[in-house]
Amino acid sequence: MEEALQLNQTSFVTHFHLRGLSVNQNVQMSVFAIFLIFYALTLIGNILIVITIIYDHRLHTPMYFFLSNLSFIDVCHSTVTVPKMLVDTWSEEKLIPFGACVTQMFFLHLFACTEIFLLTVMAYDRYVAICKPLQYMTVMNWKVCVLLAAALWSGGTIHSIALTSLTIKLPYCGPDEIDNFFCDVPQVIKLACTDTHIIEILIVSNSGLISVVCFVVLVVSYAVILVSLRQRISAGGRKALSTCAAHLTVVTLFLGHCIFIYSRPSTSLPEDKVVSVFFTAVTPLLNPIIYTLRNEDMKNALNKLMGKKEGKEEK
Repeated sequence: MEEALQLNQTSFVTHFHLRGLSVNQNVQMSVFAIFLIFYALTLIGNILIVITIIYDHRLHTPMYFFLSNLSFIDVCHSTVTVPKMLVDTWSEEKLIPFGACVTQMFFLHLFACTEIFLLTVMAYDRYVAICKPLQYMTVMNWKVCVLLAAALWSGGTIHSIALTSLTIKLPYCGPDEIDNFFCDVPQVIKLACTDTHIIEILIVSNSGLISVVCFVVLVVSYAVILVSLRQRISAGGRKALSTCAAHLTVVTLFLGHCIFIYSRPSTSLPEDKVVSVFFTAVTPLLNPIIYTLRNEDMKNALNKLMGKKEGKEEK
């Protein structure tokens, strides 16, 4: 009888209200303009990286294979939340159907967790390339790269299914306002009409643990790399150091959000929305900037690609 009552209560909530970033109309218009520019640049930058890597055969190496995966994930990750937020700036109610909210949570965690695993794999790739250069092509052959890519996408999928399943099993009978501009597990489970203490512990032990463990692994990996590079002052050493600095910047920005949000109970803090903006809109934009401005191979390949296009147009 009690389970039937909970199922009936769940059906009461068919939509959630997203509070958004601000209720001030002028602020919302400014947010719309800024996010639209960010999103357009994110799409252009990351898609251009993927096209460049596919086009330039000199970039057909494990590092750039994983970089193309990162760019693809960034496009998808940003697309999960930003278009909906842009549409909602013109809406007073900012409604999202329950099914759409669940779908948004699923893909948000799919791409976020996959990116965490990918950043860890990229750190391992740099470790092998710098610390064991003679064994690099043996260890990181194409079969290994494809298997690693399949493993990280599978891991992200399993993680997302687990979190989403925990969320949709809860009864929702009101309130229905989410204090953010997109659906995420910590904000949604707070609206459940039941005790969510055990679910919160599972979320922290899942998302929080993944974020912290991967962050520690990444820091240790790059610490070993930096120690290895200490004695190198050659152009090759400086190039490797530049690449690692770019990776560390991305890792800090991305995993900093994950640790901040998912390694604590589901309580709202004033900083949550600011951190979420960086997570969904800023970091996907910074990735192509960081990897192109600090990477000579990418800059040369982009110049070659643009030069060929200009040459074709002149003909």
